[in-house]
Amino acid sequence: MNNKAPTLRQFQDRFPTEESCLDHLMRTRFGERHDCEKCGKSAKFYRVKARRSFACEHCGAQVYPTAGTPFDRTRTSLRDWFFVMFQFCASRNGVAAKEVERQLGVTYKTAWRMCHEIRKYMAQLDSDDPLGGIGEEVEIDETLIGGSVSGKGSGYKGNKTCVVGMLERDGELIARVVTGRTKPAMHALINAHVLPGTTIHTDEFGGYKDLADNGYRHVKVNHSAKEYAKPCGAGVNAIEGFWAQLKRGINGTHIHVSGKHLQKYLGEFEYRYNMRHVPHLMLDRLMVSFVR
Repeated sequence: MNNKAPTLRQFQDRFPTEESCLDHLMRTRFGERHDCEKCGKSAKFYRVKARRSFACEHCGAQVYPTAGTPFDRTRTSLRDWFFVMFQFCASRNGVAAKEVERQLGVTYKTAWRMCHEIRKYMAQLDSDDPLGGIGEEVEIDETLIGGSVSGKGSGYKGNKTCVVGMLERDGELIARVVTGRTKPAMHALINAHVLPGTTIHTDEFGGYKDLADNGYRHVKVNHSAKEYAKPCGAGVNAIEGFWAQLKRGINGTHIHVSGKHLQKYLGEFEYRYNMRHVPHLMLDRLMVSFVR
């Protein structure tokens, strides 16, 4: 079975023209035939020249397959949008708006908006189902992103933004920006995303104290004593591997990401990480999941 991500040539063969992109949207969202909302008849819809719409064969009522998608109300070609989506799926470290600006010949404002709309769309598709359960293991860790000034306290440190990651072993990841790292805040976040009965792996940060009182089995490693794994399997190496990948993308591709927009970038990297075992489906899932 070929589970490799599609190549650029394969993408170009699949979507060679603007018409092919619009036809794909129409088939994906409405099918070959559907009941017309105006006349109520089962109808085939035909392309309207010079518009991004299709008309009912009976009454002429028009439907716009781009409505309600990231491509709604934009003059940028669908082929450009699809190409940027392909880039997001083909890259491991993200796509910079400046690179999109250079490759498409659009303004930076347009490129920035395209990238952020795609990031939001990727985050919407990614599952937020609770992690773990009885017999399952979840690693939880926090890290600081961006900024240059470290401070003291349990929330933001200086001008850095705190992110908490929860990764089910051999499963999915959830990453969230947090405004505080106090014990009540951390417990509330974990209770919302991790099922009772889960074995939770953390370091010795105080925000994780007393997790056993919430119905979890809690095992810890002591990083200050250079302990990174225990014979029992305790450790947070997998989630720390994701932090390394995330920071490579932010520092190497984007240079800087503000705390205001950081959650959108987390959604992008989370989607890409959760689809890591099926890279050949990553783009297809984006291309067929437009809600009607």
